[in-house]
Amino acid sequence: MVKVIVCGALGRMGRRIIELSLQDKEVEVVGGVEHPDCIPSLDLGEALGKEELKGKPLTSRLEEVLPYGDVVIEFSGNPTAAVGHAKLTALEKKASVIGTTGFTDKEIEEIKELSKEVPILLSPNMSLGVNLLFKLVEIAASVLKDKNFDAEIMEIHHRFKKDAPSGTAVKLARILSETLGRKKIVHGREGHAPRSDDEIGVMALRGGDVVGDHTVFFLGFGERLELTHRASSRDTFAKGAIEAAKWIKGREAGFYTMFDVLGL
Repeated sequence: MVKVIVCGALGRMGRRIIELSLQDKEVEVVGGVEHPDCIPSLDLGEALGKEELKGKPLTSRLEEVLPYGDVVIEFSGNPTAAVGHAKLTALEKKASVIGTTGFTDKEIEEIKELSKEVPILLSPNMSLGVNLLFKLVEIAASVLKDKNFDAEIMEIHHRFKKDAPSGTAVKLARILSETLGRKKIVHGREGHAPRSDDEIGVMALRGGDVVGDHTVFFLGFGERLELTHRASSRDTFAKGAIEAAKWIKGREAGFYTMFDVLGL
């Protein structure tokens, strides 16, 4: 049994993780963490309307519930808060699964430093399909490198998403940059802006209730290749986070991704 604490417990992802955890006999949610302004009750069951969770604590202070858990699943949606939670979790020698996006390079380095003491899994996207997309993009880029193909990324998300481009798009851009050896990342184009050979374009669209669409274009002369992943339900990500929590319990200290969970 893996005892889980969910940060961002009342958010879209947090709610789905908790809901699906109730259906998994290998996982027990022992507490939730949320911003103080968003907490209607200190009882997680009452806050979510779930009888099965009555008596489980909901707090704005992770340190109050850390002793009860094995793994912290982080979906608070606030990178600064997520780094703070990772530090507290490391002090308690507990594992973390981090799905929050929008980290700066400095914040990612802080998390990697903490992973020298405890196991931490950081992934901008927890779904099986998206992580396979990462691998397929790497393969395609390595094959098409120096073959006169341009690389572009387009992502679409719901109107409420805070960060742009998405963490998944940033990861895709990093894969392309490292594989193709191109360092210039362009976010949108306007006016007189002919494309250079060294750039990778990243376009972010926002609207409606789109869960998440990502397409990587390899654009040649006379042909193009498109690799696309479309998510129709947040359950894909929630299930991935739960599987990651089950996988990381008992692991040695280290910095992990969903590639490790899936054996890619």
